Amino acid sequence: MEITASILALYEGSPEHRWEGKAPSAIRKSRRQGPREVTPTGLAGDRQADLEAHGGPDKALHIYPSEHYEDWLEAFPQTPQTFRPGGFGENISSTGLTEENLCIGDVLEAGQVRLQISQGRQPCWKLNLHTDNPAMAASFQKSGKTGWYVRVLETGVLQEGDRLSLVERPCPEWNLRDVILARFNPRLDPAIAKTLSQLEQLAEPWRASFAKKADTKFVEDTSRRLEG
Repeated sequence: MEITASILALYEGSPEHRWEGKAPSAIRKSRRQGPREVTPTGLAGDRQADLEAHGGPDKALHIYPSEHYEDWLEAFPQTPQTFRPGGFGENISSTGLTEENLCIGDVLEAGQVRLQISQGRQPCWKLNLHTDNPAMAASFQKSGKTGWYVRVLETGVLQEGDRLSLVERPCPEWNLRDVILARFNPRLDPAIAKTLSQLEQLAEPWRASFAKKADTKFVEDTSRRLEG
């Protein structure tokens, strides 16, 4: 079965001081039309505020399925302005791909550009403030509809209307949505956690997190990340 998607829009942003007493954020991004250069660390015009949590080769681009916004609008109808392509700070808004029809390690191609899925998105308190919804980050990770990060295997140029096509699937046994839900599951089977900690296609921070979850005594505290 051919798996493809259309790029609806590309988004870039720069760090801003938006919230008093809080760290800057580049989650608010603007649509960019025309050809955009893709470098090993993402779109050439995109910047990150916290390089420890965002960006880098394993999180070069964040892709988010436009299909999910209708679900979020139904869940939180009081903030309709948030739920549109680009609303979550993604770099690429797509249609045709979701976490359910992809796997960790999938390689997607558009022209000369080749991208590999490395992990899901791990939301933080900035998503709450950006959407003016204190429940957003927790709901985001619980749903499994986080979108995904990719590493850039081959650089080039992307633009609106390009087709992303699946060209390689090295890990067919590791559905992307299942891995995302496993990452946030406090009662994950230690054997599954250990196996995922050794999956080379998975980004190193997620492998390290799964290694911790393989210890039955480990208890993850997510309050600081989700609530700030």
